[in-house]
Amino acid sequence: MAYTPVAYPDDKPAFYQVLREQLALHLADAPTAVTALANASAVLSDALGDCNWIGFYLVRGDRLVLGPFQGKPAVMEIPYARGVCGAAWQQKATQVVRDVHAFAGHIACDCASASELAVPLFAADGRALGILDCDSPLPARFDEKDAAEMDAIAADLASRIANLA
Repeated sequence: MAYTPVAYPDDKPAFYQVLREQLALHLADAPTAVTALANASAVLSDALGDCNWIGFYLVRGDRLVLGPFQGKPAVMEIPYARGVCGAAWQQKATQVVRDVHAFAGHIACDCASASELAVPLFAADGRALGILDCDSPLPARFDEKDAAEMDAIAADLASRIANLA
């Protein structure tokens, strides 16, 4: 299905409702996890303003490995518990970092990044699948409302990809 540009509402709850609908539409027939996450990163990148890197790190053993993304070339592996993404995985909780320069051990995907949101993806059985990582050149781009909405998106994505190859 070809992508059709979408007018996203300014109201945050309405924005995220439309975003969830767009993700469902563009992931409905994904044959593999990689294809689903590739389309997800494209939809998220198109929808979320003021972001310079959006993508996924996938759990492989004790590391996160780079998956589909939109943005500049990125760090290819992140050890468990390192950086914002590693903290999200270790703590099993979304990380809202308003100033990445104040985050000890921050790993930059793009040197222009000033804030970050890292959301873990877990299968229904509790298995860690990966991290949805969003970076912005703006300080404090993400807030608790973004985190709550992206948690719901991550849960949807995890349920879609958990059993795909």
